Amino acid sequence: MCWNTSSAFTPVGFALRGSASRKIVWTLGDAARLLINDWPCDDGEEYVAAVKACVDALSGKIAPEQFREALLRAADEAGIAALSLVRQGVGERRPDLPSSAQR
Repeated sequence: MCWNTSSAFTPVGFALRGSASRKIVWTLGDAARLLINDWPCDDGEEYVAAVKACVDALSGKIAPEQFREALLRAADEAGIAALSLVRQGVGERRPDLPSSAQR
């Protein structure tokens, strides 16, 4: 199992209730920890499907993006706000913006 797989996983942020109110999931390992340690309820159908999909993604049976979709459905089921994040590195800067606007 590859707990830190992140190359094909689009990061997502979650707004949870309680002390751990905001979490960003960068890797499959982050997602597993979120589902096990911080998820507000563990009895929903989509939650159970997301846990299974996480195990499947960690073991390489499904693509990380397939798991991500299951995770977003579980968040919707639990009433958790989710925000997709976009990574922007030096090589991904927008050519239509002046360099000073990209910092």
